[in-house]
Amino acid sequence: MATSYDVIVIGGGPAGYHAAIRAAQLGLNTAIIEKWLNEAGEPAYGGTCLNVGCIPSKALLEASHKFVEARDHFDEIGIKIGSIKADVPAMIRKKEEVVGNLTKGVAGLLKSNGVTTYEGKARLGAGREVTFTAHDGKIEDLTAEHVIIATGSVPVEIPPCPLTDDLIVDSTGALAFTSVPQKLGVIGAGIIGLELGSVWSRLGSEVVLLEALEDFLPPADQQIAKEAAKQFKKQGMDVRLGARVTGTEIKGKKVTVSYTDAEGEKTEVFDKIIVAVGRRPYTEELLSGDSGVTLDERGFIYVNDYCLTDAPGVYAVGDVVRGPMLAHKGMEEGVMVAERIAGHQPVVNYDLVPSVIYTHPEIAWVGQTEQALKSAGEKYEVGSFPMAASGRAMASNDTAGLFKVIADSETDRVLGIHIIGAHASEIIAEAVIAMEFGASAEDLGLTMFAHPTLSEGLHEAALSVSGHAIHVANRKKKK
Repeated sequence: MATSYDVIVIGGGPAGYHAAIRAAQLGLNTAIIEKWLNEAGEPAYGGTCLNVGCIPSKALLEASHKFVEARDHFDEIGIKIGSIKADVPAMIRKKEEVVGNLTKGVAGLLKSNGVTTYEGKARLGAGREVTFTAHDGKIEDLTAEHVIIATGSVPVEIPPCPLTDDLIVDSTGALAFTSVPQKLGVIGAGIIGLELGSVWSRLGSEVVLLEALEDFLPPADQQIAKEAAKQFKKQGMDVRLGARVTGTEIKGKKVTVSYTDAEGEKTEVFDKIIVAVGRRPYTEELLSGDSGVTLDERGFIYVNDYCLTDAPGVYAVGDVVRGPMLAHKGMEEGVMVAERIAGHQPVVNYDLVPSVIYTHPEIAWVGQTEQALKSAGEKYEVGSFPMAASGRAMASNDTAGLFKVIADSETDRVLGIHIIGAHASEIIAEAVIAMEFGASAEDLGLTMFAHPTLSEGLHEAALSVSGHAIHVANRKKKK
């Protein structure tokens, strides 16, 4: 006889464990199934984000940034130090320590909230029946009133660049290098490619990013993207746009990459290659033919606005469904579904999902870009403020970047906020809160910000929309 639950969550990443914990908090008898094992062969919760994505990449980004600060910029603020070097194996160990602490923390949270855990694989059948296969091969039948699929995503592989040992790797492999490649090729100049390229460029690699698209960072506001391209070039990263990779050849411990661009066919030799061309939803061996769950044309599980699939009582959240593949988007979907199962009526505001690129300077945005508004024929006003005019940025010796606020010409309601600069990932939360409450640029301008802070740049950019900025020349006539 099958063991029965109110809710079974398949997948223990951010979307899944948030759903499971919230469901249990709401009094639902909840189980979660996770197949991830760490290098020691132990169960590890947290999915891609905690194990080989968001968290470990940020650990290496932070370590490599501090290394560059100490090596190149401390003397600018009066700190004299001798020669320093990067201990890459020690950085990797610290990264693994952070990951281990967090994955154990998630397991502890599941336990303390009364969630039953299963380590192994799951297959969903008809009538919300789940076949669980443990890592030792033992099979158990489970059933639930509600099933939440949160199986996440995996890196996209491309035929011209088959993964090969330690030479051609995906984002997971790029977080495990124990030495600095002399010359590193990155296929893809999106968020993942830029972050990983930044890590190894800071530590001494000659980094070349080959991007098939003609435009740099098309999802971002193009004024911000242009500033980002300038900063990355100053840092020594070689971003080549319109470069379509056609093949790779391994000779000894070198990789020759063939690609085409506007000038024709070219080749380049690298010590290592990182393939960072995106991610795809993970549904392998997950769904039986009679599960009732359908996939769309891109392989994502089809869901409605409330993450309900075509199968009654079966939901899907996170990277495996439509929308941006961001941990925080999946977290909010997981919580929403758990609360809707419990009889509440929350929704996720998909118009206000913040995006962040954790390079330095950081890039963050929420809402609409100027190019999207222009294409739609919308009337808008723009205010901006350069980090170079920020007292706190000057005092911190970190003045790269700018703030940009876009508001509706008639109503003054904020339509988009875009930031490039130090701590943009933190400041963007202020923008999300303001826009969630329907703030106008004037509302932001009338809000008191602490001084001196980087956040004041957002205040000044909002004031600039109507020509009221104090610390920068106004292009508009004051009213």
